[in-house]
Amino acid sequence: MTNMTPLTTDLCAIAKWAFTTRRVNRDDVRGLSTNFQSAKPGDLILCEIAKIGHHKKIQLAERRVSTSYPGDLVVLCVGDRYAPDQFLASAVVDDDLIDLVAGGGVAGRVDAAHVRMSEPTRLRPLGLLTSKNGRALNVEDYALPSLPTNDRVTVIGVFGASMNSGKTTAATSLAHGLMRSGFAVAGVKATGTGAFGDFNSFEDGGAPALDFTDVGMSTTFRMPLDRIEAGFETLVATSAARGAEVVVVEIADGVFQQETRAILKSSRIRERLDGILFAAPDALSALGGVTVLKQMELSPFAISGMVSCSPLSTAEAADVTGLPILSREDLWLPETIALHVAPLMRRSSKNVAA
Repeated sequence: MTNMTPLTTDLCAIAKWAFTTRRVNRDDVRGLSTNFQSAKPGDLILCEIAKIGHHKKIQLAERRVSTSYPGDLVVLCVGDRYAPDQFLASAVVDDDLIDLVAGGGVAGRVDAAHVRMSEPTRLRPLGLLTSKNGRALNVEDYALPSLPTNDRVTVIGVFGASMNSGKTTAATSLAHGLMRSGFAVAGVKATGTGAFGDFNSFEDGGAPALDFTDVGMSTTFRMPLDRIEAGFETLVATSAARGAEVVVVEIADGVFQQETRAILKSSRIRERLDGILFAAPDALSALGGVTVLKQMELSPFAISGMVSCSPLSTAEAADVTGLPILSREDLWLPETIALHVAPLMRRSSKNVAA
């Protein structure tokens, strides 16, 4: 166990830095502040792990997991969290012990939890990281330069009925299929809670990835819509500037989550999408999702997700929605891209295999 006597910046050098902090220049840390009442989403905080609970590992900035031990020092971000099958949490530091609310590196206060969840891992906050002028360092300080909307690149949005509906598999499979069809493609996670799973999944499939942590948000829950919109525009435009012809954008959680609902109802993100792929866990959720989108005058070009893992569920979903049900293997195929995605393209000099 680490001896926790003087609170110096040397502690940050031996701490585990979480994925949410991956863009931070660690040389900028000049001090630690215990003015925790001033903490806001995205602020960097040094903590000691006091008690291991649900999250037994930390996702590191180096994009690997690290087993946690009592006494470990960790640098995380203060943040909110929305996860129906895990925690609802607030970006506050208001006690001697706070909670690890996401393994990607988000700390705060758990306000509610799924009944199957164990107690959160408890953290002892030691100090907010500060710059040479004494200001709390925030991941927003390290965001990509803001860029205006890019109107040339094709943008495909991937939405889902809920958490764990298969959105990430659908999004990354679509990106992989586009790549195999000869397109320069990029993956973007535009909303959610900072973690490397989705990020790595895009890159495992061959698509360079960006996410909302790249535009200065450790999580997007409770962020103003205009900030999420601006982040989306920068992520898409940056992907295009790096050579992407098509950007696959995953939107976290389900259609009833407040930011997702706002995006679908009326937003610059909605207006920029050239097509929607919808992920659902079963046939009923597929029908419900399609119905909700129809009420918003939107229609997906296909259904994917967990429903596509079962031949019976696939048949049911196809029958009630009238839409093609595409498995991850289907999405890998150039002929699927040619049939379902190529008609949505804004511009490309390449031919899609038929």
